[in-house]
Amino acid sequence: MNTNPIIVALDFENVEEARALVARLGSEVDFYKVGMELYAAAGMPFVRELVREGKQVFLDLKFYDIGETVKRAVAQVARTGVRFLTIHGSNAVMRAAQEGRGGAPLKLLAVTVLTSYDREYLTYLGYPCGVSELVGLRARNAMAAGMDGLVCSPLDAAAVRKITGPDAIIVTPGVRSRSASKGDQKRVATPAEAIAAGANYIVIGREVTRASDPAEQVARVLEETKAGLTSTVFN
Repeated sequence: MNTNPIIVALDFENVEEARALVARLGSEVDFYKVGMELYAAAGMPFVRELVREGKQVFLDLKFYDIGETVKRAVAQVARTGVRFLTIHGSNAVMRAAQEGRGGAPLKLLAVTVLTSYDREYLTYLGYPCGVSELVGLRARNAMAAGMDGLVCSPLDAAAVRKITGPDAIIVTPGVRSRSASKGDQKRVATPAEAIAAGANYIVIGREVTRASDPAEQVARVLEETKAGLTSTVFN
């Protein structure tokens, strides 16, 4: 189990707010998620800035395109020192990402089902199965394709861990302390529940980024994760 499993989501509309939070958190957090909003505002220069400062970066762009485009884009990311990159769970896309990474230490994570999706929305999209069935299918495909790990809801983490075994990286968004708002997430769990289910990392966003004292909130979440260690499926 990681000493600090928290990845803070820098879900800001501008780079100044992101920099300010990173500065406030200092050494309390060393892993940050850069998603589409901040990437659209600040791009790779800010990602490289974080890496230069010794921070680990989870680049959550969910690459999905024709194979050659994905291959070339992943090759670009692999040169930057980014730690994690998300890839759509399509077999062709995952194979292209593997080729693009080459021998770089970049870890490729396949996306299963977004935490804002539920059975009703999957039906609307035309899927003839429930969330757990689709997550299981994508987890098996990702392992067969040689992905390093998966991104899944904490509610799916235990089932995914049974599919992947102990070595795969499992990152869980949709993690909220009991006192925090769920926001636009539907399938959520507490930090302790996520860790107990087998997650290696938990992504925390607004609960930290909008806190009056972000560092204090990080400490509270870390304390909550300790409760999950006593019943964790895989250490």
